[in-house]
Amino acid sequence: MFPSSQTGVRLLGRWRSLSKYGKCLIVLFILTIPFVNPWVRGDGVGYYAYVRSLLIDGDLRFENEYQRGNPGLVMLMVDHTGKLRSDFYTPTGYVANHFTVGPSILWAPFLAVVHGAVKVANRLGATVPADGFSWPYTVCMALATALYGFLGLYLSFCLARNYFEERWAFLATLGIWFASALVVYMYFNPSYAHAHSAFAASLFLWYWHRTRGHRSLAQWVLLGSISGLMLNVYYPNVVFLLMPLLEGVKSYVRAWRARAGDGQEVRRLFSTHLLYALVTVAAFLPTLVTRQIIYGSPFQLGYGRLRDWAWTTPVLGKVLFSSAHGLLSWTPILIPGIPGLVVLRQRDREFADYLMVVGLVFYYLIASYPTWDGISSFGNRFFISLTPIFVLGLAASLKWLGTILSRTGRAWTVATLLTSLLIVWNLGFVFQWGTKMIPNRGPLLWRQMIRNQFTVPGRLAGSLRRYFSARDTLMQDIEREDIRQRNNPG
Repeated sequence: MFPSSQTGVRLLGRWRSLSKYGKCLIVLFILTIPFVNPWVRGDGVGYYAYVRSLLIDGDLRFENEYQRGNPGLVMLMVDHTGKLRSDFYTPTGYVANHFTVGPSILWAPFLAVVHGAVKVANRLGATVPADGFSWPYTVCMALATALYGFLGLYLSFCLARNYFEERWAFLATLGIWFASALVVYMYFNPSYAHAHSAFAASLFLWYWHRTRGHRSLAQWVLLGSISGLMLNVYYPNVVFLLMPLLEGVKSYVRAWRARAGDGQEVRRLFSTHLLYALVTVAAFLPTLVTRQIIYGSPFQLGYGRLRDWAWTTPVLGKVLFSSAHGLLSWTPILIPGIPGLVVLRQRDREFADYLMVVGLVFYYLIASYPTWDGISSFGNRFFISLTPIFVLGLAASLKWLGTILSRTGRAWTVATLLTSLLIVWNLGFVFQWGTKMIPNRGPLLWRQMIRNQFTVPGRLAGSLRRYFSARDTLMQDIEREDIRQRNNPG
């Protein structure tokens, strides 16, 4: 049998081994692929600059990347001569780029293949610019982002079904997929880091859970590699490292008590944890090296001084309820989702407690951040990193609801209806945000937003038609309206 045939047989076998819910998730993802938007804009220009500059120019000088950015960004960064403003340069002579290198690491394998294919095609007579900006590159970037976002969701689904019936894990995954901010950064703004962050955090949590309590040295090394990747992708993900830390503290206490003060087991644990820490730092080197090159110090992340954050006066209420991208006010599906961790605690107290600590510390971190609202953001996009926790929590709440309604025989119907309503509400909200019916920045008027929801169906068909037939002009119109709103916020 030929190798290709063997590969096909293996893939077919794996497909058949999937549950019906797993197959449904995969099919649904395939059906949504046409919605990916090959658009590099805003923060995404900084994220994409690393891979584009290294792949095409072989350096980390980002002048051309920023000059090719979206008009709204370019007008902020260039002077009257068309050159980047001097205040955007660091003392090392490089253009400042505080955005993380992790998304480019994840894009790189796909884009390297595309770059090679474009070169081959051009030698055969094609005329596609091999510049990192043409459509093969941006389409590849967008598809890769959507794939990483889906993998994060699928890993979260796999994690949730360890504790709850698969149907509840499936419904929770759909809910977080389409009724949260993830859908925006997985499809509409794929050059941002948030879908990658959901993937990296889900991979970390899934593998930590899979190897929990019986990790070999090789597994510690792999966990460290995943941890480093997760930090490269998004710095706030450092809070997930509290899980191996808390797990380690508990292991030390248990080992010390079991051996009545004998330090041999403690020393063994310390050596494995030291190995894990060293691998994590080694995997984090892409960030440290790029910071050294760009800023002159591996520890200068470019986000200003930490002492300027509001550590003693975090805006805890605003982060949750503000009309300016509050987490719960913009993403109501999390209202039942977050308390679900209490239900999970009945199944696995230690795991749920760890997740609660991670969630609370992440919440405090974002509430202390000077631009906690994400400026131009759909919802509070920072919390997309907690996607696996949200899926677990929502699955737990849906299971609890199912238990309450089990006697009526309508548990699944009611849960599906509620989730569907929240998905429809969120997608209408996304449409308003994406087409500038509501402002991207600052607070919004809830009365206007709710009234707009009833007008979305009438505008949807025309916008979808333009999205698939004249997307470039639609994106240009959206960009012009964004600039107008920013210049005239009233």
